[in-house]
Amino acid sequence: MGDTRPFWTKPAHQGQPGEQGQPGRRSRPGRGRRYLKRAAVTLATLIILLGLAAGALWLITPSAGEATQLAAAQAAQHGIAYPGPVVPENFSRPLIATEDHRFYSEPGVDPLAVARVVEAQVTGGADQGGATLEQQLAKLLYTPDETGFSAEVKQVVLAVKLNAAYSKQQILDLYAEAAYYGNGYYGLQQASCGYFGHPAADLTVTQGAMLAGVVNAPSVDDPVSDPGNARTRLEHVIGRMVAVGYLSAAQARQALAAPLGLTGAASGTPAGC
Repeated sequence: MGDTRPFWTKPAHQGQPGEQGQPGRRSRPGRGRRYLKRAAVTLATLIILLGLAAGALWLITPSAGEATQLAAAQAAQHGIAYPGPVVPENFSRPLIATEDHRFYSEPGVDPLAVARVVEAQVTGGADQGGATLEQQLAKLLYTPDETGFSAEVKQVVLAVKLNAAYSKQQILDLYAEAAYYGNGYYGLQQASCGYFGHPAADLTVTQGAMLAGVVNAPSVDDPVSDPGNARTRLEHVIGRMVAVGYLSAAQARQALAAPLGLTGAASGTPAGC
């Protein structure tokens, strides 16, 4: 008889190396997947906490409707008319180009700038955040005497409220009214009359750029006592207007070559206009 031994067959329970019951790696979730899960949970927790904090701040910060009342009170304190005239483009354009070039598209705050402020607080680095015009307006009206991180947080929340409550033109009008322009001039109309002897509606490109530049640091860029600094600042503002498309290079050269037209009224008493 021939060989009657059965052919060898693979045991049913035998698997590939690494499967359960056999030598090799045990089946379990990868380390990368666990890290991703932890990161997702952490991020979700942070978002929830930030949402709760933002909600609380929204409730405890003042109403945006108070902005006009505060602006009127400040105008009365400084002896200027309220409301002031509508802000002309020869002031609004250099202001936006220099202070907040995404003014018309952002919701009152620049998320990237806010993130830089938070990072600076966490790491102890320099504050590289850029305040929007709404944030600056919130500081001028609501927190003029407050400083530090808590004040900046309030200004962020108030900026969102202001953006939701007012048009962009109204924001510009309120800002121009509340800003200080040096030499005792509050409000755009008083500053234009004081420095140039005519209403804000008649500002030239050069004059509007000077006023838009001086609000950032009136004591440093004063065109009366520090004409050199004022000129450097003016050149920066005009350069920003070219960068964002408000002026061509030729128009910029023309603006910088034009006389500023300061009057004798810039000694501290506004001209009658």
